Amino acid sequence: MGISGVVWIVIGFIGQAIFAARFLVQWLYSEYRKRSTFPMLFWYASIIGGTILLCYAIHKRDPVFILGQAGGLVVYVRNLQWRLRERRDASRSDT
Repeated sequence: MGISGVVWIVIGFIGQAIFAARFLVQWLYSEYRKRSTFPMLFWYASIIGGTILLCYAIHKRDPVFILGQAGGLVVYVRNLQWRLRERRDASRSDT
């Protein structure tokens, strides 16, 4: 394995670490709020980690991994859109 292979493994681990950290973020935030909820950081970490993992999957040419990450990214982006719309609508109703 050359330097390029090592770099891609590091990229894959970084993506996986960011993606996995989102569960810790969600758990800690839910404990803080005393109810099950997803903070905005959860969706940002999902998108960032998922994008890095998708790049890694494309590099590896793994169709199962590519489909799984690409499908997930659609859901994460859509959920982030909903949350941003909720915030915008809430700020409009406060004025």
